[in-house]
Amino acid sequence: MRRSAETPNCAGKALRGTMIMEDKKNRADWIYAVVCDPGPGEHFFGLHDKEQDVDFIPAFNSREDAADCLLTLPRERGRKYEVQAVHIDELKEIAEKNGFVVAMVDKDGHIIK
Repeated sequence: MRRSAETPNCAGKALRGTMIMEDKKNRADWIYAVVCDPGPGEHFFGLHDKEQDVDFIPAFNSREDAADCLLTLPRERGRKYEVQAVHIDELKEIAEKNGFVVAMVDKDGHIIK
């Protein structure tokens, strides 16, 4: 299923974990998401699917897939975007609190889960 979103949304405050990056890469419960305006006040990047009328945060299995897909995602001018590792449970909790769901996406922007 291809995403069909025209406007990006910020989906909730991004919290930084304390795990070192090498450990994150080796654990299946860590995924990658795009953060809007990294630093104080950062938020996860979210999209709206018009066909299903759902707000979602695209998440990726690898940093490379996230970086490749970021180039094709609709972005707001003047905002900074950064790919960050995040624990899947943390991302799901933040998404749920903000009315979003987490969708696993491949590097081409297709929803895979």
